[in-house]
Order: sequence, then C-alpha cells, then structure tokens
Amino acid sequence: MKLIMFSAREEEVTAANIWGKQREVEIANVSEPLSLENIHLVKGFDGVCLCQTKKMENEIYKELKNKGIKQIASRTAGVDMFDMEEARKHGLSITNVPIYSPNAIAEYAVTAALNIVRNVNHIKVAMKEQDYRWRKEIISKEIRSMTVAIIGTGRIGRITAQIFKGFGAKVIGYDLYPCEEAKEYMEYKETMEEAISQADLISLHIPATKDNFHLFNKEIFEKMKQGVFFVNTARGTIVDTKALIEALDSGKITAAALDTYENEFNYFTKDFTGKEVDDEMLKELTHRNDVLLTPHIAFYTETAVKNLVEGGLEGAYDILKNGTSDYIVN
Repeated sequence: MKLIMFSAREEEVTAANIWGKQREVEIANVSEPLSLENIHLVKGFDGVCLCQTKKMENEIYKELKNKGIKQIASRTAGVDMFDMEEARKHGLSITNVPIYSPNAIAEYAVTAALNIVRNVNHIKVAMKEQDYRWRKEIISKEIRSMTVAIIGTGRIGRITAQIFKGFGAKVIGYDLYPCEEAKEYMEYKETMEEAISQADLISLHIPATKDNFHLFNKEIFEKMKQGVFFVNTARGTIVDTKALIEALDSGKITAAALDTYENEFNYFTKDFTGKEVDDEMLKELTHRNDVLLTPHIAFYTETAVKNLVEGGLEGAYDILKNGTSDYIVN
C-alpha cells in the first residue's frame, strides 16, 4: 500500500514514517497542500491523507476519482474545508480524526483566558516602554471569583469546564445535547442566551455548521454582561468579527482570546513575514492590546500531532484495506 500525505510538516513526517514502518505502508510526504497544480503527484498512490486549511476546489474531487483515488483522509477533526456532496458525487469517502487530544485545546482555552483576564498584553506593552508601575489599568480579576460559561460541552468543553472548576470558578454551560458526565463540573442552562447573560467569561467549543455561522453576532453580544471576557478556540466562522470589534470598542467585551478567525484560511499556517496583509480586520485584531490572537494552534502539542497523523493515516488504511472506516463523515 502506498499513501501520499500533503501539507506534511517536519514533525508530522517523523510520526508518519514511524506509523508507516509499523504498518508496512510506503508513505510519500509533500509539504504543500493538495491543489490542482500538484494533484499529478497522486498518480501511482493508493490513497491520500490531507490537512487542508481552506476549501478545496471542486475540480480536485473529479481529478482524484480519475486517478483512481477512492478516499480522502483528513488529519483534522473539522471537515468544513470539504464539499461533502461533491465528494459523494465522485465516490470519495472522507474520514476525519474526531478524537486526538481534547486536553490540548481545553488547556489552551484556559491558558488564553488567564492571559486576557490577567491583562498580559497590556503588561507586556508597559514593560517594553519601561513603565513598571502598578496601575489600575492592569489590575485583574481572579478566575475563582468569576462565572464561566462553556458553550458546547463535548469532550473539549467538558475538560475546559473541569479545569475552570479546579480554579474555583462557578461553571455553567449550554449544549443542544446536555451530557450527564459534564454535570459534575457545570450547571446546564436552558438556553445559550441564559448562559451567556450570566457569565463573566465565555468559552466557545462548538463546530462550524451552516446553522452556527455568525452565531455570535451583534444581537448575541448585546445580551452579554458588560465587561465580559470572550474566548474562541473553536471555529472562526461562528463569530461575526466586525460585531466582535464593535463590542470590544464599546467595552461590552473587555478582552477576547481568539485562536480562530473567520477569514483565517488565507493567512494562518503561512509565513507573511515582510509581506502585506490585505485583511483589515485581521490587522486590527493583531494589533489590539485587548485581543490575544493566535494562528489556530490550540491543538498544537506533540501528543495531538502524533494522534492526528496516525488517525488520518489509519482512516486511509481502513478504507483501502476493508472498504470502510468508523470515521467516515460523508
């Protein structure tokens, strides 16, 4: 069996080579994402393993079929970069890695929350200017004095709630499908609006779906407490960035920690050093002291990367060997 892995970073190649030796599978690694320009590289391989950061062109699905490929194994949990209907149309099964390390993202969500609550951005600016005063502008709250709302209580949300509870916070939550296990760490509210209206800090852990697009918009922000802290380590498209900036400007939101951004596909994972960034909202988020913006790295731990690579390759292996996989998403 021969697999080709696109968007392969150095640390992924190491994990892939170890997996390949164990499975006796030949693996080729390409550093660039799959595109119409390099799809010819697929010729001669049995399967593909991808980590796409933006929507694939529809023509790619047709070309994969023409080259005898029957699957797409994604080294991600989210699959919003794929057109499921187009994949089915061309007989392609798409697999993902639904569980790889929920702790990685949960820990980062809490880390980011601590940074904005403790005014770390403001302190760093003052220190660079050699302003070493203790000022009212940098005094902070304590997590144990806050009510934290977890929106989305799947594995990541539950672990995030557990960590916040460990700090002594009152943790509340909302999910369309409440989980009995989560009730050990949080109190469920009947509606999302009820949860966010009571919270001093809100942490998002919901997927990107058509129904969730810009779920957090001007109307929702207005229902929050004045001076709330806002954390998004989920998906960028669930937040209306323009409305978020307005909420920051008005003081409705004191500070935001964003590991995702709705237009991130054009920039995140790429090196723009010395290059012009044409996205005005992205530039503003980057330079605001009340925003902690990071390039979708909440997942980025050694454990998570290893699990994602192995999970992605296993998805391809299962379909090619057995004709199916437990992780087919289309």
